Amino acid sequence: MDSPTLGIELAPEHPVDRMVDLGVRAEDAGFDALFVSHHYNNRDAFSVLSRLAAATDDARLGPGVVNPLEFHPATLASKVATLDEASGGRAVFGIGPGDPSTLRNLGLGDDRGLRPVLEAFKTAQKLWAGERVDGGSTFEADDAGLNYEPPQGADIPVYVGGEGPHMCRMAGKHADGLLFNGSHPDDLAWAREQVERGKSDRPDSRGDFDLAAYAAVSVAEDDEAAREAARPPVAFIAAGAAPPVVKRHGIDPETAEAIGEHISAGEFSEAFDAVTPAMIDAFCVAGDAGAVADRMAAVLEHADSLVVGSPLGPDLETAIDLAAEAAADAGLVAGDRASDDAP
Repeated sequence: MDSPTLGIELAPEHPVDRMVDLGVRAEDAGFDALFVSHHYNNRDAFSVLSRLAAATDDARLGPGVVNPLEFHPATLASKVATLDEASGGRAVFGIGPGDPSTLRNLGLGDDRGLRPVLEAFKTAQKLWAGERVDGGSTFEADDAGLNYEPPQGADIPVYVGGEGPHMCRMAGKHADGLLFNGSHPDDLAWAREQVERGKSDRPDSRGDFDLAAYAAVSVAEDDEAAREAARPPVAFIAAGAAPPVVKRHGIDPETAEAIGEHISAGEFSEAFDAVTPAMIDAFCVAGDAGAVADRMAAVLEHADSLVVGSPLGPDLETAIDLAAEAAADAGLVAGDRASDDAP
């Protein structure tokens, strides 16, 4: 099956029935991958994905992204394999180190890192191929295996989610794709450099690689309404941005730090109000459909594909339609990039 070209993130902060309706609308609009974000304090991503498997026809389906700390790697592999069976071979495995703030709530913040991600998806690939596995450096197992084989077997695409240099390089070497958390062409140009360094050690047998811009997008018919809706996610992104990223975009580090302090204190209104226009420009694709199309085109000069991420826009249904329209205007049509031998 071809790799996805135009994906969308569905955040299960809404009732499951509405999530399914949004997913169906997105597939009808031309999105060929539906990623459901995973946070323990939202609805369960795999339950939503199971419903989407029954309600959709062709779109790829997967967590975007799940972490390997809340599940044993063998259990996580089985969840993805079950989704692959339920969807008739449409699963994609989006896996990353996990959101720091929510993992801290579970006492898992210190366990994040590259090694758990790599071991989890390598273990999954062995299990999907019918092998049995023993534990690694980050988990324990003794001759664990699955008693069924997913439709795609070991060929379920693995997309690593992240933005750090080591995660980007590891994805380029070992995975089928990278879901890079970035919305600005300068960030995607940097990510491309890291991926290419990783790909220099990639065996030819792994096939093509897909650098996907997992971009925060806020689109509406009114440009200002779209930018206002971008404030909450941009506040969280700015607060967690690494110093080199803040410097790259000319953002005042003290302002970004102050936003983080407001968030930590539960002062969300103050945090959102402190977001500057420069932050919105750096950390979100925001505006009307024309402006969003222009930014998408700039991002795609460095990325192979695009995932339209939260918040989508002030009105979700309208935003899905406008984002699909903008992607088409940017020259991105589902299925136009993938080759027959892509993952």
